[in-house]
Amino acid sequence: MPGLTQMAARKILVLFGSQTGTAEDTAERIGREAKRRHFQCRVEALDSYSVANLIHETLVVFVCATTGQGDPPDNMKNFWRFLFRKSLPATSLCQMDYAVLGLGDSSYPKFNFIAKKLHKRLLQLGGNPIMPVALGDDQHDLGPDAVVDPWLLDLWRKILALYPLPSGLNVIGPDIVLPPKFTFQFLEEDSGPIQQEEVTREAPSELHPFSARMVSNQRVTAESHFQDVRLIEFDITGSGIEYAAGDVVMIQPHNAPEDMQLFCDLLRLDPDKHFVIRPTESNTPLPALLPQPCSMHHLVSHYLDISCIPRRSFFELLSYFSPDELEREKLQEFSSAQGQEELYAYCNRPRRTTLEVLYDFPHTTGAIPCNYLFDLIPRIRPRAFSIASSMLAFRNRIQILLAVVQYKTRLSKPRHGLCSSWLASLDPQNGAVRVPLWVKQGSMMFPADPDSPAIMIGPGTGVAPFRAAIQERVAQDKKGNCLFFGCRQRSKDFYCQAEWEELVKKGLLTLFIAFSRDQEQKVYVQHCIRENKKLVWDLVSRGNAYIYLAGNAKQMPEAVAEALKFVFQSEGGLSASEAEEYFATLDRTRRYQAETWC
Repeated sequence: MPGLTQMAARKILVLFGSQTGTAEDTAERIGREAKRRHFQCRVEALDSYSVANLIHETLVVFVCATTGQGDPPDNMKNFWRFLFRKSLPATSLCQMDYAVLGLGDSSYPKFNFIAKKLHKRLLQLGGNPIMPVALGDDQHDLGPDAVVDPWLLDLWRKILALYPLPSGLNVIGPDIVLPPKFTFQFLEEDSGPIQQEEVTREAPSELHPFSARMVSNQRVTAESHFQDVRLIEFDITGSGIEYAAGDVVMIQPHNAPEDMQLFCDLLRLDPDKHFVIRPTESNTPLPALLPQPCSMHHLVSHYLDISCIPRRSFFELLSYFSPDELEREKLQEFSSAQGQEELYAYCNRPRRTTLEVLYDFPHTTGAIPCNYLFDLIPRIRPRAFSIASSMLAFRNRIQILLAVVQYKTRLSKPRHGLCSSWLASLDPQNGAVRVPLWVKQGSMMFPADPDSPAIMIGPGTGVAPFRAAIQERVAQDKKGNCLFFGCRQRSKDFYCQAEWEELVKKGLLTLFIAFSRDQEQKVYVQHCIRENKKLVWDLVSRGNAYIYLAGNAKQMPEAVAEALKFVFQSEGGLSASEAEEYFATLDRTRRYQAETWC
């Protein structure tokens, strides 16, 4: 029975480490392509997989993102720690063929650092690479697909040479739609109320968020200012949550009620209908965050990310359901390799949402089988916010500084950030408001030594973690608190002005502010650093100060780094190369820490 043996041996495991969902989406794509080639395939998050079993796997594809300053995504951190144990033998993975696909952003200094390091470590443990590591780049006009598409073509050529199709079987063609992950079983009207999640005593987490009461939602920019920034406070009494300065609160947003209703109208779904779902394959786990039974209202408002920009796989799957020839041809074009520039112009550049695409393809949308909703649309991802308060100042409270995301593209309707717009719309004065949240450790660590000064550079909402740090350090009687804050105008967006000025008056804070638009010549935080070079150098060289930076990742981090190197040269007498090395040493020893975002 050679055919059966061959089939049993044709297994592939796809493991992903994903922060925003791109790596997960790519892993699911590889999984679909594997099924078309008659592989038994599992697609799992790295931390959901029992890593000790890796020694028994024969063929594994790793898809991993790089976050922040070269860190692994949250759902691969445990795997990462295990893999780098020094006790692992050099022959641990000698039976494993593998390939690594990295997804990163070349605007960050540690571009695809995790993928490169993973590839190297698997090689050290005896793994057999069947492909060079792929380095997808968000900055490319066509996104990561510019690298992923040709790499996957080569990957399947190599894999089929090593693991050929059993005789009599061909690759399942692109004209055939694969079965859905789940099937819906709709319940009768009297099926009873939606099942409530059991109360758990576990620490709040993504699987068990704490439903925190919103205490206040205060605008901290002038009404006439273009940017709406909120200081929002949550009550976490009874949650068991503890946090320190630099930590991050994760918030699980919901879709707007009007968007939920439009989606149901377009797909001809009854929001009040209840259902249970069943996996098509027995080894597929049910969605962890979805109650069983569930209402269509809950699924669309709490789970399906209908406001995200759809990925290429969305258009590919959508094309199978289209009864309209013109719509089907356009969807097939958008999902082809040749149509990527046009798809970018239609979808990515104007930031068109999934809901808007469905509206643009009405015949197709009305024909979408319910069973494919989970294959078409990803789940809503939690959003991370730097905590802007200290437990030492606000016991049982979490505060965040939130910029409401709104901007224009060529589309007539302004673009809105899902989470920021949802939070801004909530008003605790109109009744109790609950928000699902949990806390995770941030990347910034503030000095434990009470004599170590902290130089904090936080333009805009980048000041949030430093407000937490200053509150914490003042409560601990730590001196040497120095803040460089930047905003546009004193009268419009000087967040927490009274609080900072009171601390300055008490001698607990040294404050420098760059109001970029209050004079003809624009002034930014980097200019303030240069102007106060003597103080900065004294704090760093004599005071052993730590330097922290948070804010937008465009030009600001590089401009601040250049300003610091200027200080090291002009006040420290270092040459340009010595200043570079001094800055690199601060970075390496974590006396310089940066947290930036796009």
